[in-house]
Amino acid sequence: MNRRTVLVLGASAFLAACATTASVQVDADGNPLPQVYKIKPGQENEISFRLLDSVNSLRRAQGAPQLTFNAALNAAAATHSRDMAVQNRPWHFGSDGSSPLVRVQRVGYSGTLMGELISETFETELVTLAAWMRQADTRAVLLDPAAREMGFAWYQEPSGKIWWTLVTGG
Repeated sequence: MNRRTVLVLGASAFLAACATTASVQVDADGNPLPQVYKIKPGQENEISFRLLDSVNSLRRAQGAPQLTFNAALNAAAATHSRDMAVQNRPWHFGSDGSSPLVRVQRVGYSGTLMGELISETFETELVTLAAWMRQADTRAVLLDPAAREMGFAWYQEPSGKIWWTLVTGG
């Protein structure tokens, strides 16, 4: 080995030792704790279409037709996400007592409401989708072959907490 190679390798090793690594916090069982997912301005379309593509991949695997976004269902989902944050609880009723059916009617949706999924979390839309897929009742909403349209929205609090709402219609 020549002198230059030794110096380059030594400098590389020194610099590698100086690099910082992100520490991952773990729970009592050694599992990684969830990280706060901060949504940045301008990511709205990226997040929405990533979720739609993922839902449609799951539906395709089950032989169900693809979903498309519906502006009215998106509006109903956005209203409910914000309202859950105001109420500080994930549930299917609005602060005015409105049900999912009433909310889609208010925004002028002319189809049939098929289902509504909600979540309160600090995690990504794909982690949330995976959680919905683990439960039989929420999985049934996502994979319902009668569904043809979807609305999806969220509200993120300054703390990072995200209120997700997904609405399906046919």
